[in-house]
Amino acid sequence: MTLQICVAQLNYVVGDMDGNAQKIIDLARQAHARGVSLILTPELALCGYAAEDLFLRPSFIAACDDALSRIQRELVDLKDLAVVVGHPTGGGQRSRSVSVARRFNRASVLRGGAVVAHCDKRELPNYQVFDERRYFQPGQQALVFEHGGVKCGLLICEDAWFTQPAADCQALGAVLLLVINASPFHVGKGNERELAMAERCRQTGLPLVYAHLVGGQDEVVFEGRSFALDAAGQVCARAGSFVEQAFDLRWSQGACRGEVTPETTLEADLWHALVLGVRDYIGKNGFPGALLGLSGGIDSALVLAIAVDALGANRVRAVMMPSPYTAEISWIDACDMAARLRVRYDEISIVPEFEAFLASLKSEFDGRPIDTTEENIQARIRGTLLMALSNKFGSIVLTTGNKSEMSTGYCTLYGDMAGGFAVLKDVAKTMVFRLARWRNQHDPCGTGAEPIPERIITRPPSAELRPDQKDQDSLPPYEVLDEIVSRYMEEDQSVAEIIEAGFDRADVEKVTRLIRINEYKRRQSPAGIRVTHRSFGKDWRYPMTNRFRA
Repeated sequence: MTLQICVAQLNYVVGDMDGNAQKIIDLARQAHARGVSLILTPELALCGYAAEDLFLRPSFIAACDDALSRIQRELVDLKDLAVVVGHPTGGGQRSRSVSVARRFNRASVLRGGAVVAHCDKRELPNYQVFDERRYFQPGQQALVFEHGGVKCGLLICEDAWFTQPAADCQALGAVLLLVINASPFHVGKGNERELAMAERCRQTGLPLVYAHLVGGQDEVVFEGRSFALDAAGQVCARAGSFVEQAFDLRWSQGACRGEVTPETTLEADLWHALVLGVRDYIGKNGFPGALLGLSGGIDSALVLAIAVDALGANRVRAVMMPSPYTAEISWIDACDMAARLRVRYDEISIVPEFEAFLASLKSEFDGRPIDTTEENIQARIRGTLLMALSNKFGSIVLTTGNKSEMSTGYCTLYGDMAGGFAVLKDVAKTMVFRLARWRNQHDPCGTGAEPIPERIITRPPSAELRPDQKDQDSLPPYEVLDEIVSRYMEEDQSVAEIIEAGFDRADVEKVTRLIRINEYKRRQSPAGIRVTHRSFGKDWRYPMTNRFRA
């Protein structure tokens, strides 16, 4: 027996049920013409993932039901084609309690204009960015359906990470496991999935096909990288990462065969995740383009390169806003980079505004020394100018702060934090340097080689808000800072554990204190792209008012 399978690794849009349905219909017809008889869409493909509290609205579920019926009608003539569609279903009476309605995360098998089988997700994740118990009730039954003489066990995402659902499918006679999935990217997640599914194959002795989503949705990015494993857990097919793809596979004599896309490097995955996150956030929300403050420093340089790779030079604008403390080399390097990437570049001095602020506040500040107040005024002037340009021309402001700065509060509320999307919010400073060097050695999107002047990468980082300022005047070296942040914030290590690992007690106590006292700032920061397994946002839910001390 032979089964031609196509994974619809497509970029679905949350709430665009008509558009998502049309994508599935178009791919189904094209795939059927190639001889495909089974199509897998990712988890909740029909409504996009994740729709969050839209799931609580009966009209949203009703629109999903209508879109599913439309797919059935429009593919009714393809009698030998089965399409597995991920979608929400159910509902009930409105209630103050979000847990009353019987709502399910479902996969339906469509064939011949009808739903011939379905299953509901059994294992509902409620960790990291997942909150599915808020919206769905767990399913109870395993599903094995037959198509083309092949008995297929169907699992939805988290179900495949547990032993029992797959074992139940095996007990019902499945000879092939099909997993539909929507699991956000973070560094290393692709390998984690393949290893976990390999264990499932070895446990059951069955081959497996894994259908995954691709695209950016608010803070999260889905990288695709759908794959197939043989019964021993070896990769026998793998789709590309961060690209839409109709991924064709051939199942025959107990094994799948298809193209095996090579794995890529950590830096390449990060780059493509950030580019896709920017492209989809701006594109799906209808912004005509993006603008950012280009300082001559490495963070804004990296954001500019990402934005151009994501949108093209004609949709990106860079604004240099020099202050009395801006070094001439910053001016030169910013201008050089803008020229390399061929973006619109403007200079707006903030000196007149800064002097006006100081004059207005002179009597109030009389007798007090200059401190971070004057530094923050400069950042807030820049934020105001960028937001004014955004209001006038419609482009979204991309902020340039990184995770190291967000962790420690080394940023200005309503200043450099002002904007609509934080590209590097989950990228540590040490990784910023690595990505800059990687991008100078590669041109993944064809926008130009070596876009970042070498001096921007090698110069000591500085906010340039006072004479001869260096980041390391206020913070430990970034190699130390980032490791402490990673251990404390991402790995939940205690202060004592970090000190025992060899870090200086003063550094550890300083960094962890800064993380704790700057929660109020992070709550007011723009949404940003999640690329680690724990980012500031949905992964990190700490109270702003908090007297606990470990």
